[in-house]
Parts: sequence; C-alpha cells; structure tokens
Amino acid sequence: MMTVRAAGDPLSRVFSALADPTRRDILTRLAERPLTVGELAEHYPISRPAVSQHLAVLEAAGLLTRTVDAQWRVCAAREEGLDDASAWIARHRADWTERFDILEQHLRSRREDQP
Repeated sequence: MMTVRAAGDPLSRVFSALADPTRRDILTRLAERPLTVGELAEHYPISRPAVSQHLAVLEAAGLLTRTVDAQWRVCAAREEGLDDASAWIARHRADWTERFDILEQHLRSRREDQP
C-alpha cells in the first residue's frame, strides 16, 4: 500500500487516496452515514488493522474524520475534502470539451470541402 506521505501536495494526497478501490468503497459507505471502524471492517475480507491503514490514508488526505465515542472510533466522510479534486477535474473537463469541439468543427469543415 502506498503511504500518503509519498504524495506531497494536498491534491496528490487526495488522488492517491482515491486510487484504491477499498478506500473509494469506504468513502461511499461513509457518505451514507458515519460508521465505526468495526462496522466498516465487517464489509471487507481484510484484517481490521488493514482497514485502519486505509482509514489513516483517507484521514491524512482530508477525506474523513475520526472521533472517539466511548470505546468506539467513529468515522465520517469529510466531503469538502473533495472540493479541490472536483475543481481540478472540472477545469480539465472544460479544456477537453473545448478541444473536442474544435476537432469536431475541423472534421466537419474537411467533410464539407470534399466533393
């Protein structure tokens, strides 16, 4: 497992955390409601310490928070942690859409020029 320390800037930490399907699934479950570490671990065929490592990566990326409630550690999604990644994707999606529109216009003009 890649550690979150390997990714330097905050945006890289978010994308590094999201690169793993287990971590994405954890975030999907936490989007519905906060869960304890034990409740999360029930869904995966990996050890509880392995689940805790995934949670640590997500927490370091700013994508979840963990609080202590008596003997339970409760995890909750931190949706604002995805704001920078969403903005980055939206900016690049707009660039690519513009490029595809230009390509489409070019191809259309070439077809119209053919006899």
